[in-house]
Amino acid sequence: MPSPKVAVVILNYNTQELLEKYLPDILATDFDNMDVWVVDNASTDNSVSFLKSQFHQQIHILKSSENRGYAGGYNWALDQIEAEYYVLINSDVRVSKSWLRPLVDLAQANPKIGAIQPKILDDKRAQYFEYAGASGGFIDRWGYPFCRGRIFDSLEQDIGQYDDTTSIFWAAGACLFVRADVFHNSGGFDDDLFAHMEEIDLCWRMQNLGHEIYVEPKSEVYHLGGGTLSEGSSFKYFLNYRNNLILITKNLASSFWLGTLFWRMILDGISALKFVLDGKPKLFLTVLKAHFSFWSSLKSSIVKRKQIQANRITRPRLYNHSVVWLYFFRKKTKFKDLPNVEWLVDNH
Repeated sequence: MPSPKVAVVILNYNTQELLEKYLPDILATDFDNMDVWVVDNASTDNSVSFLKSQFHQQIHILKSSENRGYAGGYNWALDQIEAEYYVLINSDVRVSKSWLRPLVDLAQANPKIGAIQPKILDDKRAQYFEYAGASGGFIDRWGYPFCRGRIFDSLEQDIGQYDDTTSIFWAAGACLFVRADVFHNSGGFDDDLFAHMEEIDLCWRMQNLGHEIYVEPKSEVYHLGGGTLSEGSSFKYFLNYRNNLILITKNLASSFWLGTLFWRMILDGISALKFVLDGKPKLFLTVLKAHFSFWSSLKSSIVKRKQIQANRITRPRLYNHSVVWLYFFRKKTKFKDLPNVEWLVDNH
């Protein structure tokens, strides 16, 4: 049987140097029915002219007239790209020749799957998991994301401990393999999130509709990280704090979601005070700004919540513990040491 059509789609914003370094490996992928698209998000560098001069016969280019963020940029592009599967991959991800086939094979074998991520390792320290996804993501009862191989800032060394193919809660946006019809039927990304946590929101909504999310560690990629927003960026903190509150508001099925939301805001306040104690008063103000932004958009989030909950046919499994408590107070820095994690992972 012929291979299904796969569109590998790279969203670019001023990352010419990264494209020079990482795009050739993507183009060398061993797969016989793959198109590579680069979507330019209104870059101000020479990305587009570089791509046209160096790769014009190997890629398709879409150029947006405005920076729509990760969420809006991909939504705009994928409305114009036809394929059975999309792979949304950052411009700072290194791949091998054979990285794509295991993802396609898993999706073909299980039609319930909506999205898959590969194992994501650190391109600077290849023996360690990378922050953005590691070997599959989960979320606790208070909305804190964590991964097999990464809890908060603690990154585990990869010694094969998370090499099983298994269901997860969310797949990383750094390299997100997604069934095209499920992406569109789920409403795509939420443009209002702009960037950060939009993949968690999407995976949550996919699961609400009965789809499954998986990690396939037979596929390995290496992520540099910080290609567009650096790790210390106050805008990145703003997006993470604000967007986390939005995705709780929209997606949490519990009738006590408001209580969860307010408790989460208290925890945010504690972390903001810690920023002050750590000599980072600017980040304290960033948390306040994120909360004000959340409240200003609450009406829109509640409208979305009503639609999501009305269409929900399943209730995804959250981790019924506090990762904050386990990590900071009980010093559980590794996924395998968390209590009851076996309840989260299975092979259906």
